[in-house]
Amino acid sequence: MQTKKKYQVKDKVPKLMSTYRNFPMVPRVVFGNGCFSQLGEILLPKRRHSDAPFIYLIDDVFEGKELTERVPLIFNDKIIFISAQEEPKTQQVDALVSKIKSDFQELPSGIVGIGGGTVLDLAKAVSILLTNEGSSDTYQGWDLVNKASVYHVGIPTISGTGAEVSRTAVLLGPDKKLGINSDYTTFDQVMLDPELTQGVALDQWFYTGMDCFIHCIESLNGTYLNAFSQSYGEKALELCKEVYLGQLSECESREKLMMASWHGGMSIAYSQVGVAHALSYGLSYLLGVKHGIGNCLVFQHLEEFYPEGVELFNKMKAAHNIELPHGICKNLSDSDFDAMITVALSLEPLWENAVGKEWKKTITSEKLKNIYKKI
Repeated sequence: MQTKKKYQVKDKVPKLMSTYRNFPMVPRVVFGNGCFSQLGEILLPKRRHSDAPFIYLIDDVFEGKELTERVPLIFNDKIIFISAQEEPKTQQVDALVSKIKSDFQELPSGIVGIGGGTVLDLAKAVSILLTNEGSSDTYQGWDLVNKASVYHVGIPTISGTGAEVSRTAVLLGPDKKLGINSDYTTFDQVMLDPELTQGVALDQWFYTGMDCFIHCIESLNGTYLNAFSQSYGEKALELCKEVYLGQLSECESREKLMMASWHGGMSIAYSQVGVAHALSYGLSYLLGVKHGIGNCLVFQHLEEFYPEGVELFNKMKAAHNIELPHGICKNLSDSDFDAMITVALSLEPLWENAVGKEWKKTITSEKLKNIYKKI
């Protein structure tokens, strides 16, 4: 992505040069039904020694289930079950890091996150804070992490967030919702096993999948769009249409949505999201609305910004008989609206991508308040 231009002088002749962001990518990924069974084999070479465990952060929906029994525990490896009922918080990251450091004299050989976006973002953040001093809220922002994280692995059990491929760990902090966005956030290894997404409830499948769909719409309609992000965004959008408007078998649907999530995450890694995500962050910060449904609640009212995308979203919603909640913001005070608007407006790269460098001339507090009042 082109970010700025400078002149390089050679033989006193100025030549226009471009500076591009050198973003990281997940270096290793395995895909396929049943590939989860290879986890132990993949982790073994990464074990430093028997006293340096692997810590597994696993969505507590799998506690006592067959998946947990398949986790390749050896030596003093440990499972920590994580509730995904709420958005991941900075204080939760700090508590997990403190527990791991107090329970073990050695740094872990690695962190393995098994779950949806909440668990994957926690796994990324914990891996960073094990090697970087201070509280996790001090790293919310862009490129604030100084030291490499411990080895970390992402294994999604629901598709759509793109957390498995992104360089961001989105967290609710004491005064904002913002990601730890750094070169050290990206997973070192990802396992994409479509079988792990079986049994996801219809509404959750829709909300999380729409997170991916909205990634595509915001990326493809943004001012940051480039050939790299466009190629991934277009493929992800095509896959979303097949999954939510096509006639696929359950197996095909799981596989294609998992690939849509991957491509959608790659698209925004090299561009940016937009209006829906900015406003959704405000909902999450004040009301604790989970990310996927928050995006849906906002996106349905964004015809001004994404008319074709909203029309397509409504078709997908109708195709699966999804009824979104109403009246979420009905009884909020002016100070409540102000708090959400402050969070939303603080996400300047999202607005610049959505509207352009002069976004502050058209994106007003009153405009955002009117959108929130519809939710």
